[in-house]
Amino acid sequence: MTVADAELLVEVAGPVATVVIRNPARRNAMTTAMWRRLPELLDGLEADPAVRALVLTGAGDTFCAGADLGDLDELLDAGDASIAVTAEERLAAFAKPTVAAVRGACVGGGCQLAVACDLRVATTDARFGVPPARLGLVYPAPTTRRLARLVGPAAAKHLLFTAELIDAERALRVGLVDEVLPGDGLAARVDELTAAVVARSQLSVAAAKEIVDGRADEERIAWWHGQVRASGEAREGVAAFHERRPARFGWTPPARH
Repeated sequence: MTVADAELLVEVAGPVATVVIRNPARRNAMTTAMWRRLPELLDGLEADPAVRALVLTGAGDTFCAGADLGDLDELLDAGDASIAVTAEERLAAFAKPTVAAVRGACVGGGCQLAVACDLRVATTDARFGVPPARLGLVYPAPTTRRLARLVGPAAAKHLLFTAELIDAERALRVGLVDEVLPGDGLAARVDELTAAVVARSQLSVAAAKEIVDGRADEERIAWWHGQVRASGEAREGVAAFHERRPARFGWTPPARH
């Protein structure tokens, strides 16, 4: 395997885009080139009106074993301004729903990316870990805060203090993942989940994501309510409910919204 084998692959099937982390020589560890490439890929997918949801996964039977430690000096020198944090923040700010589909190891930088997604679905063999204390590193502050918001302070401290790997069932209990499935059921469930999301009003979904993530102030919330009135989404949703048919939602985000 060569450096050229480490890459991010993009697959688009209808309204769902899938970004695949592929670095087979290092259990899908993220290289500096991959960290730099991710925000650019996300920019393109976010701007594509045909894409309504994003799935992030790893090639083969591993999600991502972390950051490639061969690139450690560059990551250390940058601290919280590192390319890994930049990529994580871009993923967290992606305007459309994101789902991490996790098999096998989801450790370090891999866990960082999974936590930055909106939803996480894992197989029973998935393992999660946050290893900075094993390596003498300080986990980035934005990453630490995002983890604590997701699982709570106690579970975050356990992961950070011990650097232990936890299994999928424990990850489910602490809220690190939303669902755990047998390995052969992951792809079908992700397809089912994304199909449900893209069939809903994208106005509702986009507004909910901004509000839950704390990125919508009162002016922005008023803008979202104005979009409801102007778009006809609610009228279509109510009509579809009464007529017992699937809703035909048509809202798409303005070019600058």
